[in-house]
This record gives sequence, C-alpha cells and structure tokens, in this order.
Amino acid sequence: MAQTAQEIPFKILLVEDNPGDVELTQAALAEINVPIDLSVATDGMVALELLANGTTWGDSGRPDLILLDINLPRKSGLEVLEAIKTSPALHDIPVLMLSCSGAEGDISRSYDLYANCYVKKPDNLDGFDKIFAAIGGFWMGVVELPPKE
Repeated sequence: MAQTAQEIPFKILLVEDNPGDVELTQAALAEINVPIDLSVATDGMVALELLANGTTWGDSGRPDLILLDINLPRKSGLEVLEAIKTSPALHDIPVLMLSCSGAEGDISRSYDLYANCYVKKPDNLDGFDKIFAAIGGFWMGVVELPPKE
C-alpha cells in the first residue's frame, strides 16, 4: 500500500542549545496533527555536520524545514544560516529563524542572509503552541516545498 502524504513524516531540524526550549518545541509540535520526524542539534557545528552527512533524514538526505536559533555555541545561527544559503546542496531548504532576540540587527541580518522568516520565541508553552500551530498550518499545510533529489 502506498503511503499518503499524511503518513510521510515532515522532517525538521531544530538547532537549539536550550534544553527547555527544545522541550517546549517538542511539546508544541506534538500538538500538530502531522507526523513529524524531529532531529535536534545543540550547536551550530553539529547542525552543519548533520546537514553535510545527510543520513539523518533517510532517502531524502535533508530536512524539509530548519528551525534555527541565533545564539548558539561554537557557530552562531547566523553563521549556520549563511553556510546553508550559500551551499548549492542546501540553499533551498526553508530556514525559520526562531530566536529570543527581537533586535533589529538580528532580524535584518537574518533576512540579508536569506532566512525564509524570523519568529521571536515566546516565553511559555501556550505561546509555543500558538506559534507552532501557525508554523504547522503554513509550512506543513500550505507551502509547496522544493522537490527532494
């Protein structure tokens, strides 16, 4: 029996060093009525290693969406974003910047580096639920993603 689109997990790479924010994100994603395969990288170097390796996401070799924090150890989210968007193999993966920072400089720099959107993190589970319901509805329900090679 062929898998329907609803049975195929939506693959997300969450790049987040704060364990509390990882837990809030996991809880919020669990509320979305879409099968999700979530991988977590706790710093920018690990994220780039996972993306270079490609085996984390099975046949596709890449996630459908990247949720990227700005303030990360070893390699900042902006450095990771720049590496993704300048890579011929990765540049078309949608990257959603998800950060506590509301600084105009961080927002502008993210868009300068071709982030697909910038979302300020809420500070509670209810806020995460609302944001991820919107993310799920848009990125997993409306958007046509680039074909996987």
